[in-house]
Amino acid sequence: MIIPLSEEKISEKMKELNGWTWENNCLKKKFEFSNFRDAITFLVRMSYEAEGMDHHPEISNCYNRVSLSLNTHDVGGKVTEKDFSLALAIDHLK
Repeated sequence: MIIPLSEEKISEKMKELNGWTWENNCLKKKFEFSNFRDAITFLVRMSYEAEGMDHHPEISNCYNRVSLSLNTHDVGGKVTEKDFSLALAIDHLK
């Protein structure tokens, strides 16, 4: 069973992430790449991680910039361990 994390637990786990923020019940991070191709390559690689975890981020892409937002829809759009697991996997891609 997936449960939302408390604010205290989220604050504690944020220390494990590099460059992510926590706002509006989401983990968020912006990435910048050399060009569009590198940004799309990152998105494709990230899609395999997300699909493997059956957890899919909100994605925004404009040229060489990618923004990701993570929360768990199954628990009302709150942050769970699932979000931190995917964030850590994404961090290992770049």
